[in-house]
Amino acid sequence: MHSSINTIEKIILALDKSNLADIQTLVNELSDYVGCFKVGLEAMTALGAPILVETIHNAGGTVFLDGKFCDIPNTVGQASKAASSLGVKLINVHASCGMDAVKAAADQKQKSKLLVVTVLTSMDQATVDDVFHRPIPELVLKFAQQAREAGADGVVCSPKELALLNTDPSLKDFEKVTPGVRPTWASVTDQKRVMTPAEAIKAGATSLVIGRPITNPPAEIGDSIAAAKKIIEELDGVYA
Repeated sequence: MHSSINTIEKIILALDKSNLADIQTLVNELSDYVGCFKVGLEAMTALGAPILVETIHNAGGTVFLDGKFCDIPNTVGQASKAASSLGVKLINVHASCGMDAVKAAADQKQKSKLLVVTVLTSMDQATVDDVFHRPIPELVLKFAQQAREAGADGVVCSPKELALLNTDPSLKDFEKVTPGVRPTWASVTDQKRVMTPAEAIKAGATSLVIGRPITNPPAEIGDSIAAAKKIIEELDGVYA
């Protein structure tokens, strides 16, 4: 690999798998091409977080434990403590559980970084109106400002909100992790608010969550390594 380590570190691979052997194979294959591996509720429920984290660490990867904790402050704090005790790189909580819960998570995050989920990228404005009764940009900005004040390290947001977040000087050094990133050669599937990897980085993303374009790439791209390399090449072009 001739890419800079910084480019690779910006890619978080979503492991949408619940089979330990499949996960181990992907981490073994791709640990040199992505910065972190995200495991979510499917795998955590099917396999259990400790064995998942141990498997990924043993295969040479670091972990984003995507539990999206959303509960009363004490429970969120204790769940965050348990997650960070596994030695994971990133943990997250939902902004909608309230800032007391986010503070509880921040108090217990130890060496892990804490991200706050703002508005899911699968939600459009009509869906958000039903739940929050506010415009998406206004809601995401408010959640991000509160998250920073509560002691979080960053937010998870759609790439479409990046420009707005970067208008607030207090969020300049706040991490902005963006799912809903799709290369031009990949299908959009169930994401509603998307950008290409290069567009998202230019808009201010600090890390990109990418799953199926790498784990299940179109036949014309080749295998997962070829897909990851293609994305790295795209990101290298931003810094060239």
